[in-house]
Amino acid sequence: MTALTRAAAAEAVSPLGWQVLLSTLAASVPVPSLGQGLAAAVAAAEACGADSDHLRVDVRADRVELVLQTPGSLPTERDVELATAIAQALAGLGMEIAPGTGGAARPAQQLEIAIDTLDRSRIKPFWAAALAYEQSPGVEDELVDPARQGPTLWFQQMDEPRPQRNRIHFDITVGADEAQPRIEAALAAGGTLVSDEYAPSFWILADAEGNEVCVCTWQARDRS
Repeated sequence: MTALTRAAAAEAVSPLGWQVLLSTLAASVPVPSLGQGLAAAVAAAEACGADSDHLRVDVRADRVELVLQTPGSLPTERDVELATAIAQALAGLGMEIAPGTGGAARPAQQLEIAIDTLDRSRIKPFWAAALAYEQSPGVEDELVDPARQGPTLWFQQMDEPRPQRNRIHFDITVGADEAQPRIEAALAAGGTLVSDEYAPSFWILADAEGNEVCVCTWQARDRS
């Protein structure tokens, strides 16, 4: 399966309402009831056919969260095909994917917890055991929940300690159009902008006590 650049994947799926979140395609579908949510999940699974291993579904009474990913890969041409097929199947049920910002459902997003470390190999086994997590396929610095319910835990290798700085922070990855509204909302709620040096890949924000979160997008991450 041919892997795409994130920019190419975004160009293909954004008109359908899907968001590129690092290595995944994600969509949030508002529904009026749990029964309708289950119907949406079935339609999505049927649209994937034999490639249902690409799809993860979280069904709630008010929305359905869909995630597409080729295991161990960036978004592929097949993921784009599946996103298109799912959007068409949902349209047949009278359902639409929520827009990237606003809408009835929370915009699609992905939460990760990052730990700064001087020795990744020394502390990863502890966290894997404590959380019952496993090594992420093809990504050495990540642990994932095998049930794909909890957030990814990734380990940021450091060359030297960072004094007076948090060693654990959150990364929230959102669609490209959602980043600025999310940042503005956080700043209006009492946060501060610590750094935009790496924007639009990520911005570092902090609360009033200095606890940090990175608002991340897929942008500026593809290798040239």
